Amino acid sequence: MKLRRREVVRDLLEKRGELLVVAGLGSTAWDITAAGDAPLSFPLWGAMGQAAMIGLGIALAQPKRRVLVVTGDGEMLMGLGSLATIGVQRPPNLAIAVFDNGRYGETGMQASHTDRAVNLTGVARACAIEQVFDITDAATLRRLAELVHGAETTLFARVAILAEDAPRVLPPRDGVLLKARFRRAIGVEN
Repeated sequence: MKLRRREVVRDLLEKRGELLVVAGLGSTAWDITAAGDAPLSFPLWGAMGQAAMIGLGIALAQPKRRVLVVTGDGEMLMGLGSLATIGVQRPPNLAIAVFDNGRYGETGMQASHTDRAVNLTGVARACAIEQVFDITDAATLRRLAELVHGAETTLFARVAILAEDAPRVLPPRDGVLLKARFRRAIGVEN
């Protein structure tokens, strides 16, 4: 079964509280913005393949804060090496949700490598990430949403989503504004 991306984001952020959220380039940035633009959200513009590493950096710098990275399969494929570093560092406050529709959505919906042979959960396990989920139903998604707020180890989830083109809800495009807003929200001087 495949889930609808906006419903997944809604469920993951429903009881958000002080959760820090990093969203990858494109659709996942639009998804978190559609759920409600917030200072504790850091949507990326022009940083393809970097969401997981930015999330790792924030998790290490803010060990008492929970961090959720929401990114797509294309971006994760571009930054597979980041999973090795995350698996070595293992910050217990980091969760990564990869929306996998088997498509490169930002370049025309061509089939991605996950549509053919690449298994992202297998890659995450091979990189020593201990809690790995393959989410294809609402019950498993609810379990992940609970763990995002209180797991004691790094989480990785591949979320099977429909290949749909949801309406764009764009976050601010000013990178300096987004950075400053996020830093203020977490209490770091600019």
